[in-house]
Order: sequence, then structure tokens, then C-alpha cells
Amino acid sequence: MSDLEGQQLTAAQRAALEAELADMEGPQRAAAVAAIATAREFGDLSENFEYHAAKNEQGLLEARIRKLRHRLHNAVTVEHTSTDTVGVGSIVEIEDEQGEKMEIEISSVGGVSPDSPLGRALMGATVGTAVDVPAPRGAWQATIVSIRSS
Repeated sequence: MSDLEGQQLTAAQRAALEAELADMEGPQRAAAVAAIATAREFGDLSENFEYHAAKNEQGLLEARIRKLRHRLHNAVTVEHTSTDTVGVGSIVEIEDEQGEKMEIEISSVGGVSPDSPLGRALMGATVGTAVDVPAPRGAWQATIVSIRSS
């Protein structure tokens, strides 16, 4: 979901994004304003690199704040507590064709997105299921070893 509409988040994931937003709107925003004020004291604004850099940083921060607000406003909170099937919030151990195991969390916040090729392949699958995962370098197969909730 490129525009983040209807994104599924667990309560913990929502709380993490809300904490990040609060930090950005509080201490980080105050620091950006202070940096601009300090840079203004350096003189002529047309040739003041520090001022332009501080304004640029403030613009990036404000864009991130808008993005997070939009994401939280449009997100749907879900609680997937089942260990029978993979869903948003599941922690899944998979094994690839070479026998290598990895543990992943299905999450739009710091994990494997449910909208990614791997996430789509795993969603709704059960333990013991082999799933085909499309990838740029060629499809690969993963077997679900275990599922637990986060």
C-alpha cells in the first residue's frame, strides 16, 4: 500500500508510532526551531549556510510528522493473537530451501510488511506450509516452522 491507506497495525505498533510522533512534535521540533534561531544570529540569511541547512532539516521533520499523522489516522488497529495462522503481529520462523532459518515479524513498523512479497506469501498460512515467495532474483520457497504472537 504505497499511500499507507488502511494499513493494519497492532496496538503495540500503533503505540510505537504515536511515541515517535510525540517525540517529533515535542523535543525534535523545539530543537529545529532553536537551530534556526541560532543560525539567524550568524548574519546575512542569503549567504548563511547554517540557516538554510536548519530550515531544510525543519522541513524534513515537518514532512515526517505529516506522514506519521496520516499513517496513524488511516491505520486500522488489529490484534492477531492466533498461533494457528500468520497475520499482522505474528512472529514467524521460516526455513528456506537451503535449510537456513530466520525469524520475522509481520509488521508495517520495523518488520516484514504484509504487503511485501514475503508478507503476502505468509499471510494466512499455517505451520508446516511451504509458500512460494516471488523475488527479483527468482522465486524461492519457505516452510513455516513456527508461529507466535508478538
